[in-house]
Amino acid sequence: MSIAEVKNLGKVYPAFQLKDVSFSIRQGRITGFIGRNGAGKTTTIKSMLNLVHPDSGEIRFFGLPFASHEADIKKRIGYSTGTVSWYPRKKIRDIVSIVSRFYETWDDEAYRRYLRMFELDENKTPLELSEGMKVKLNLLIALSHRAEILILDEPTSGLDPFSRDELLRIFTELKEHGVAVFFSTHITSDLEKCADDIVYISHGQIVSALPKQAFTEQFSQAGESLEETILRMERGMNHA
Repeated sequence: MSIAEVKNLGKVYPAFQLKDVSFSIRQGRITGFIGRNGAGKTTTIKSMLNLVHPDSGEIRFFGLPFASHEADIKKRIGYSTGTVSWYPRKKIRDIVSIVSRFYETWDDEAYRRYLRMFELDENKTPLELSEGMKVKLNLLIALSHRAEILILDEPTSGLDPFSRDELLRIFTELKEHGVAVFFSTHITSDLEKCADDIVYISHGQIVSALPKQAFTEQFSQAGESLEETILRMERGMNHA
């Protein structure tokens, strides 16, 4: 079942343009959104959540138009931009006390479980955290209100290899409970490890949106890894 649909999304900036971006995200699957820095991943994600206003296109979640159901839909979404920029001097426990009030579905047991798993200290402030731990804090909050879909912009950026592996295992655990996970990355090995579907964007346009196996069958040459395939495709488009 399709939990989110992006249709013909467009956004024009002076030096960059998203052009007719379309793909869907399915329930209980991990979708990797791959592309080099500047390809349009963050603009797409922010447009999906109305954090920037798209010039054209339609976004639907749970079969509902996002434009007319934004407040209700956002309660069912977990979103993370990677690092925490709000309340830099408040303790984590105080931040959580404020944020949890916005969600009827806040799950304190899940919060405690991820707090232990991420080895975060509730008495620290975001200002005292490393970049990797800031990523974990944002994810902790996104995971603690039983979101039906997680939309994560570069969630593994700034994490050490062990923490990245741990996070990818959490994604797999969540999908087994029916959660859809959509995450952008430029780290191809993350997709190799856990993605079911791949949405590949280059220069503001979707090149392909396919299950991972279908993607490799269509685009990979004999013996190529996923990384080698995407690097070759990217070089080809840059010279086109």
